[in-house]
Amino acid sequence: MPQILSPTKDELSALQPLDRLELRDIVLVATAQQADEAWAALSNSRVLGFDTESKPTFFRDQVSEGPHVVQLSTLHKAWVFQLFDARCREVVSALLESETVMKVGFGLAGDHTQIRRTLGVEPRNVLDLNVVFRKQGYVKELGIRGAVAVLFNRCFLKSRKATTSNWANRQLSESQLIYAANDAWAAILVFDALDLPPA
Repeated sequence: MPQILSPTKDELSALQPLDRLELRDIVLVATAQQADEAWAALSNSRVLGFDTESKPTFFRDQVSEGPHVVQLSTLHKAWVFQLFDARCREVVSALLESETVMKVGFGLAGDHTQIRRTLGVEPRNVLDLNVVFRKQGYVKELGIRGAVAVLFNRCFLKSRKATTSNWANRQLSESQLIYAANDAWAAILVFDALDLPPA
């Protein structure tokens, strides 16, 4: 199989931005009632985009206490779970452990480690899309920005400020919600475009 090079930073920056989910398409899940509503909306899904966010670490050997936020998304709407409430943790754990709901995302090994430690569950039926692109011949890990560029000829915007913001805050900002939701949404968008055969 021929080796394929990933798009360069210059190539990515020259592309038009990908349209993103707006706040009206994003559901914050922070209470037991919101968690139950999210379960009703998501538990029968065939596939969901998936990602997590954690408060950044700044010192060597500092261990992250995350994830503090877990995002799950359909093609049209995203749910951003905060994990302070016990019912929120229960619903997220049940969705992550579900064998019938596939979760798709990018670079998920670190997310799995944190989920095992924080929630005490083993994510099941999870597909790391980097693995799919590696099998297609891409030399380096493509990541979400590279995948969006390859499939849609668009640049996926990621805010550096949001990336390193405090995800452990009880009050997430609008920019944090948009950032988190779109990470999960872009993953399912990529999965849908790949049109993979059934497992």
